[in-house]
Amino acid sequence: WAYTVGFTVLPHVGGFLGWLINRKEIPVWYEKLKKPSWCPPRKIFPVAWTVLYTGMGYASYLIWNDLGGCSSKATVPLGLYGAQLALNWAWPPFFFGARNLKMALIDILCLDCLAIGTICSWYRINKIATLLMVPYLGWLAMATCLTIRIWKDNPEQK
Repeated sequence: WAYTVGFTVLPHVGGFLGWLINRKEIPVWYEKLKKPSWCPPRKIFPVAWTVLYTGMGYASYLIWNDLGGCSSKATVPLGLYGAQLALNWAWPPFFFGARNLKMALIDILCLDCLAIGTICSWYRINKIATLLMVPYLGWLAMATCLTIRIWKDNPEQK
């Protein structure tokens, strides 16, 4: 059970640290940005990320378990997962910390590719793990569109 908990909690670590580091920028800077009408309310984000991180963390445990732990077969599927998780954690410092909308956009576009690659590599290993990643992919699609709109609607100040 320790592995199950560890894998499930791991995504939350980076998410929590990102929130902790950038929490002061959200009410000050983010609220002043021009956002589209379909932008979710700020209160939705922590709830959504808690659910999504839990699902993806448990899914990664299922893949790890099905592939016999840290075996050579796990290198690509868990490597893709780790890479997309690192880009996921990098987005808030780019967006909120550095206020670099262009870098945040580049990050999330790369993240989208890695998340799709992760899901594709997991499909033949464990269908439940793959399905657990689908809501995350949907949320990423919305977050990508939101990042694009915020980047376009808030030109960088010179």
